[in-house]
Amino acid sequence: MQKSIERIAGDSEGVSYEFPLFRFAGTDESAPSAYLQAALHAGELPGVVAIDALMPMLARAEAEGRIKGDITIVPWANPIGRAQYHFGEHQGRFHLGTRTNFNRGFPLLAAPDAALLPDTAHGTPDQRLKTRLVQLSLGHDIVLDLHCDDEGLAYLYIHTSLWPAMADCAAAMGVEAVVLWSEDTDGTFEGASIMPYQNVPADVAKLDRRVVTTVEYRGILDVDGAFAASDAAGLYRLLATRGVVADPALPSPGAFTGVVAPLENIDMMPAPRAGAVLYDVEPGDRVAKDTRLAVIVHAPGEADGRTEVFAPQAGIVLTRRSRRIIRAGEDLLKLVGDRKSADARSGTLED
Repeated sequence: MQKSIERIAGDSEGVSYEFPLFRFAGTDESAPSAYLQAALHAGELPGVVAIDALMPMLARAEAEGRIKGDITIVPWANPIGRAQYHFGEHQGRFHLGTRTNFNRGFPLLAAPDAALLPDTAHGTPDQRLKTRLVQLSLGHDIVLDLHCDDEGLAYLYIHTSLWPAMADCAAAMGVEAVVLWSEDTDGTFEGASIMPYQNVPADVAKLDRRVVTTVEYRGILDVDGAFAASDAAGLYRLLATRGVVADPALPSPGAFTGVVAPLENIDMMPAPRAGAVLYDVEPGDRVAKDTRLAVIVHAPGEADGRTEVFAPQAGIVLTRRSRRIIRAGEDLLKLVGDRKSADARSGTLED
């Protein structure tokens, strides 16, 4: 394993940002290569601790000569967001200087060619960071972007061109759901990783061996040793299943039996009133149409001070908010419906 330090220049003299980069060299040029990063939204840490638990497993495989494909790992992908605090509260989702989501505005290339990327010497620090992350990941057969939700199941976002070929990966990782998407106009990291392969010859795209996904590791508070160990085991199984790591003792992951639905089936449930949220459901619950999902207490103690929110269709509760205070119009939860949502959103679901 080799460790190096990446540096991103700030927007004033004397300011720069650093993050570590780890590389494991493969022994087989024909084997798939992999790129893993975590904490692009800098406060989302389940992926960070999963990588921490994965590294000794890869070090052991390296010592035994079992790493076949090159592996690049960025455990802390966003040093800019890590440094952002406002009145004592960490702010890792948006760059305070540009007010842009750290997982939006990545360059969407017409082909997997690094020469098409912007010059990393130009732009704001967050733009330079995004360009550098794409540079580091471009060309890898497997690209995993590890995130988490507020409170939720473990699930994957996968482009439709990679499904069902990636069903083995979902099974290997032990996730509970897969959300399929087809359009990215916002420039997510996942979009920047898969869209360059959509309009190139099949022998270049190699979609049958390509793995690109945003991994949502449950909730933001699920930073736990047992989860980290389980998630690391899932990442290792994926790498072994796809031939990046050789481990003949590892059993096949079997078939994926979780929920699979297009992004258009997700109801985000905007809150009709502001107030305190009392949930009736938890992630993983199966609900029928018109099931009460939550009560919003907007005028405590008053006769008409509570507003009920009901399921617009049958489905599975995928996520809910970790904070119980809500503004009118903010999303209450993600309900993976059995059919297309009446409020279907294309592209990304939330800012």
